[in-house]
Amino acid sequence: MLPKITLWSLLALGIVFTALFFLGGSNGSLEVAGDFLDIPRFTDAFLIWVYILLALVVLITLAVVCVEFAKNWKTNRRKAYTMLGVVCGFIVLALVCWFLGSPEKINIIGYEGTDNEGAWAQLADAVIYACYFLITATICTMIWGVIYTKRLSK
Repeated sequence: MLPKITLWSLLALGIVFTALFFLGGSNGSLEVAGDFLDIPRFTDAFLIWVYILLALVVLITLAVVCVEFAKNWKTNRRKAYTMLGVVCGFIVLALVCWFLGSPEKINIIGYEGTDNEGAWAQLADAVIYACYFLITATICTMIWGVIYTKRLSK
């Protein structure tokens, strides 16, 4: 019962923050190349909500991996080592993507702060590279799955 309530609450909060962002009005406008663009009023609240959800996903994922590893360690060591290999693979992927990223300043129209250079810029690049890799891996896995299934059915 508690997981259902939690999930429905998170969904409701997500809908509220999304509605506030898109329908909450404007905090003024910004001139870009002769066009005036609205600045949403609840941008900060929306971004904080996204950061909270990201932190929850990371914490819950790590907790589940640790519990499953401990359970597999007791019952099936080979499966535990396989799981450890997958986790190490994701850590290596994160490190490679981090080092592929550039700490150079990202030019954002209308933004004058310092959060678009250095480690934050490198993190943004790393996330983009990780997404590229994971999307490519997903497409390759789908293609391999179709080929493998057709091969088994013969």
